[in-house]
Amino acid sequence: MSNKKGFDVDYTTQAVDRAGRKSTLSMFMVMLGFTFFSASMWVGQQLAAGLNFWGFVWALVLGGLILAAYTGSLGFIGAESGLSLDMLAQRSFGKKGSWLPSAMISFTQIGWFGVGLAMFAIPVAKELLGLDVTPDHMPWQGYLMVAIAGVLMTCTAYFGIKSLTIISYVAVPAVAILGTAAMIMAVNRGELGLIEQFNQGSKTLGIIAGAGLVVGSFVSGGTATPNFTRFAKSGKVGLWTTVVAFFIGNSLMFCFGAVSSIYVGGNDIFEVMLNLNLFYLAVLVLGLNIWTTNDNALYTGGLGLSNIFGLSKKAMVLISGIIGTVAAVWLYWNFCGWLNVLNCTLPPVGIILILDYFVRRKAYLEDSVEIKTVNWFAVAGVVLGAVVANLVHWGFPAINGMAVAALCYCCGRFVCNK
Repeated sequence: MSNKKGFDVDYTTQAVDRAGRKSTLSMFMVMLGFTFFSASMWVGQQLAAGLNFWGFVWALVLGGLILAAYTGSLGFIGAESGLSLDMLAQRSFGKKGSWLPSAMISFTQIGWFGVGLAMFAIPVAKELLGLDVTPDHMPWQGYLMVAIAGVLMTCTAYFGIKSLTIISYVAVPAVAILGTAAMIMAVNRGELGLIEQFNQGSKTLGIIAGAGLVVGSFVSGGTATPNFTRFAKSGKVGLWTTVVAFFIGNSLMFCFGAVSSIYVGGNDIFEVMLNLNLFYLAVLVLGLNIWTTNDNALYTGGLGLSNIFGLSKKAMVLISGIIGTVAAVWLYWNFCGWLNVLNCTLPPVGIILILDYFVRRKAYLEDSVEIKTVNWFAVAGVVLGAVVANLVHWGFPAINGMAVAALCYCCGRFVCNK
């Protein structure tokens, strides 16, 4: 079936069949590459500034467990059902109701795609070409770098899961090995050991607050997990590859950011490698690190827009790539704060998918199931959950939003069963 001419290898509107499933190693590489998110290094910098070494470790463990439980559940669901996030949303939110989560995740992921392009182009333009880049001024050479990176990353998302896998096989070992080596070199060259260096300065961040930063760093991107684990061999493979990959990948990014912060005053392994006079390797690591997340983000955005507009995933990826590339520099300087706000809107989507799947599992595993037009309780859960996540500052914002969304969903089930 999958060898037929014109066959959709990305299974945009249907469950992935047996022929479309990938090897366990391929899934692990894709999921690990997905977590190689440069913005997570910024969180590592915040954690290093606010926590001592053991506080940092416990924040990673606690936050990692929460994030693993959330993404692991979605990973299992995607793998067992073979359905993308948007196809899952059609069953839980309704055919037209699914447009809301599709629009939210597409908007967020296209935004992060644009930010990622600028995160690569701006530091490279400064270091390689000696350009003066400010929020009000970006030389044309910088825009050229954005355009080149945008074209390359859009191409891998355009060709789908096969090219995402190839990039992951190249990038994951390179970033992990080179980044870790640079981190060890930085620690060895420091005047103080890692634990002693961590303990310098006033530490005002609690472990719970630190764990909240860990959860918030990738909980929005993690909501898209089913888009990739649907290609796994089984639900168990989707579960464990997601849990292990997210825990390892996120922890590595936090460590990169923390070491950069306490040893060279930066927030990225790129700056550590520059400090070690490893410029070209720094550019390679930065580019590959961003690429593995950006193509996944654009792939997710394309699937979401395809669900809304009924056009092919490839066409939507191209449109999304153009929008993200054109707006990249503006997004970098003006939109990161808004994207962080939007991050809180996606966990309510994920928890509703999880609850509805395990309550109505049969509806997700069979094709001949009637799909509602709109499930208003699910829609209300996302809206109210997003509001609470952004406005209530007690505890974990993402979990607060999920709790409200879950309550709305349960109320809806109670009313419908009556």
